[in-house]
Amino acid sequence: MQIAHLGHSAVLVQTPGARILIDPGNLTDVWHDLTDLDAVLVTHRHPDHLDPEALPALLRANPGARVVVEPSILAASEAGELPELPNGSGLAPDDQTAIGDVLVTAVGGAHAVIHPDIPRIGNVGFVLRSEGEPTLFHPGDSYAVAPGGVDVVAVPLYGPWGALRETIDFARAVAAPEGFGIHDELLNERGLGLVKGRVRDMTPTNLVDLRGGELRTF
Repeated sequence: MQIAHLGHSAVLVQTPGARILIDPGNLTDVWHDLTDLDAVLVTHRHPDHLDPEALPALLRANPGARVVVEPSILAASEAGELPELPNGSGLAPDDQTAIGDVLVTAVGGAHAVIHPDIPRIGNVGFVLRSEGEPTLFHPGDSYAVAPGGVDVVAVPLYGPWGALRETIDFARAVAAPEGFGIHDELLNERGLGLVKGRVRDMTPTNLVDLRGGELRTF
């Protein structure tokens, strides 16, 4: 499995039989020119995970790509609140779908609490499994679920819904031997260094830096 971090929570995953983009949000433009995608996965509807302005062009450039999303996103699209999603389908928690040689399982269901006065929305994490390849977990915006058997975890490093203690407990619970940071565009270099250092020192996960958009083989 090859993985590239394309800024914030956008992640590109390649296996011998699939090319998948997760969470193309509006805090990065590295994913804008991607082609040959088999699928686009979206964990939840916040614009830093689903850019409503740039997503239509991406889908036009990848007309064969499936769009697999947290179910309320599909409903919002059908209601005209979000862009049309050609080849779109919702994936509810514990449901699965196959994309090429990758089995995608949705987990969780709810976004982390930002503040009690802010209504919660849906959020599904995605577990990607492929025979002979490491298992990847992308949680979206939630630390609530820790699937078993994860080899590589995308660790959200900072958000208005999280605290460092929760980041550490999440990484400990998942206990993946390898991982990389996501949800990091609101941190400066000092903040990144602090959080990544704590995760490396206090969890079983070897956190690597995938920033830069280059594919890395796991």
